[in-house]
Amino acid sequence: MCVRVRVRPLIFVPVSFMIIMKLSTGANDVAARLNSSGFFRTQGLIGGKWVDAYAGKTIEVNNPATGEVIANVACMGTRETNDAISSAYDAFKSWSKFTAAERSKCLRKWYDLIMANKEQLGELITLEQGKPLKEAIGEVSYGASFLEFSAEEAKRVYGDIIPSPLADRRLFVLKQPVGVVGAITPWNFPLAMITRKVGPALAAGCTVVIKPSEFTPLTALAAAELAHQAGVPPGVVNVVMGNAPEIGDALLASTQVRKITFTGSTAVGKKLMAGAAGTVKKVSLELGGNAPCIIFDDADIEVAIKGTLGSKFRNSGQTCVCANRILVQDGIYDKFASALADAVKNLKVGDGFSEGVVQGPLINEAAVQKVETLLQDAVSKGAKVLLGGKRHDLGFTFYEPTIISDINNEMRISREEVFGPVATLLRFKTEDEAISIANDTNAGLAAYFFSSNVQRTWRVAEALEYGIVGVNEGLVSTEVAPFGGVKQSGLGREGSKYGMDEFLEMKYVCMGNMS
Repeated sequence: MCVRVRVRPLIFVPVSFMIIMKLSTGANDVAARLNSSGFFRTQGLIGGKWVDAYAGKTIEVNNPATGEVIANVACMGTRETNDAISSAYDAFKSWSKFTAAERSKCLRKWYDLIMANKEQLGELITLEQGKPLKEAIGEVSYGASFLEFSAEEAKRVYGDIIPSPLADRRLFVLKQPVGVVGAITPWNFPLAMITRKVGPALAAGCTVVIKPSEFTPLTALAAAELAHQAGVPPGVVNVVMGNAPEIGDALLASTQVRKITFTGSTAVGKKLMAGAAGTVKKVSLELGGNAPCIIFDDADIEVAIKGTLGSKFRNSGQTCVCANRILVQDGIYDKFASALADAVKNLKVGDGFSEGVVQGPLINEAAVQKVETLLQDAVSKGAKVLLGGKRHDLGFTFYEPTIISDINNEMRISREEVFGPVATLLRFKTEDEAISIANDTNAGLAAYFFSSNVQRTWRVAEALEYGIVGVNEGLVSTEVAPFGGVKQSGLGREGSKYGMDEFLEMKYVCMGNMS
């Protein structure tokens, strides 16, 4: 079923009216500007046409900072998804025949348009997702970088010539696009998680059906509108949103969809992986994390504090690579805890449009309740709250930046992603102990550690069972490096030249009787 669905008669109401009537004065100006920009969309995109849900249903999109309704978007399901798949399948026949240079030009134009509208797109992200405006605009630039990189990499999809063991044969390898791709994206990075998937897919010659989160569809629709303006042909990029189970099942069941790429929870990723087996689709999964952040005695405290803050509290702690467990060595534990508390006290919480705010709201009430549940469990088992530990006075879904100590690896808060602004401190004595604690999890996405010892940096980086390791750095994501995890944190990589391979098939060709 669609979340927060309201069935409404199909009567045209200007988007600006729907928005402005329901938003506070501060958001009114933002909404009006976005509406006048021409890429504030509330319909799905199928075959190059903006369409309502066939049953006329809509889903409310809320501002997490106020709880107010931003807009009502089409709530789509099986039928719309099947039509989007058919459209992508038909478009693939021609798009895959475009030269790499032609696809590159479309992607570059898309990149240029996103960068030209980055302030407005940042405002849209803040409006529906809640992160501070400066951070949101940063996401736009980060997201656009995947399109720029993919545009460049489209022209570098090379095959191989294989030396033949027989004189009359010639052997070579071609790389060709997989086909139609179903891209399922989350709410925490509503633009970047789309471009990180769609950029390389289009560069490789694939077409896509995007299913954005029902919490943040407006950013996805704006990105699709800009793709259309960039000259991406109809049907190459399609967007359907609303009834997640129906959309997901349709993508999995279709024999025309040859790949699923997903960012989200491990539980959902497992279901998608199992569902994809029915038609043996390729699958890329970027799933949950449980990132350790290890602070060794020989770490530079200032560097460690800066890196920990960046990793832990960015996006209010709502990232899959957030430091979920902060392991601090005995000799520096008290000094680090005090310095971290001093830094966290200065984090300004508020609406993302307010000046100086560095932490916005959590995405919804369920997210706050999860943080509360995990914190209560930890406290009941001996953890101590050093700072924060409760909902913020601002109300709604704001939560105080929090630090808790005396954590052990058996507490739920050490085993599950907090996905909120809660820093948990664990004490350790030796390097081997830290590595053992860090690796004691089914997750393996990102890990961080801080040390000034060169030999230790090599030892620990090699010993940590994670797909991404930050050494003396808390912000490691970039379009030029591979992003992905091991163990139950997923399959495949996104970004970099390795991310291109996820959307390509290898074809071996043997030419005989060539003498």
